[in-house]
Amino acid sequence: MIEIKHRYTGVIIFKNENQSDLSGVNLSGVNLSGADLSGANLYGANLSGADLAGAKGLNKYLSTPLLFLYDQPGLIRAYKLVTAKNTGPYYPEYIYTFGSDYNCDDADDNPLTQCGKGISLATLDWCIKEWKPGYKILIAEFTAVDIAAIPTATNGKFRVRKCKIVGEKDLIAIGIVKTKG
Repeated sequence: MIEIKHRYTGVIIFKNENQSDLSGVNLSGVNLSGADLSGANLYGANLSGADLAGAKGLNKYLSTPLLFLYDQPGLIRAYKLVTAKNTGPYYPEYIYTFGSDYNCDDADDNPLTQCGKGISLATLDWCIKEWKPGYKILIAEFTAVDIAAIPTATNGKFRVRKCKIVGEKDLIAIGIVKTKG
């Protein structure tokens, strides 16, 4: 039997008497610390904000498609969501500008930390989902060795130690805004 309680409220959010199929289950904010996830099917499960510290039997290769980034040769491109002032929306330490290099030597390299210190980059769909009026989506280049961590079961965001801003997405072309201005 699997019984999962919400991290903060203690309310049972998932209960399954017969199997370990967690595919498609929203586990956002759940404390899975110390849980035995051996054989659990987490395909499509929303684990954003879940506490996975100490979880046992979790196969990151079955729940983290972005791990393919470690196998890429040469320069890799991903996206950086920024505010109208070109700062990160959650941690405004840097002002991101075209052609500039950015470094964070002490980036958090723990893949069980969903949001940690480092330069956060993401997939385009993650940026679009988090976008707000006035925000921009920049294009960043990095290499596989620059990756600090790809959080286990990430929803599209990961951390790098260094990157270079090489462009900006056209928000009209990707359908976020209808006109300039």
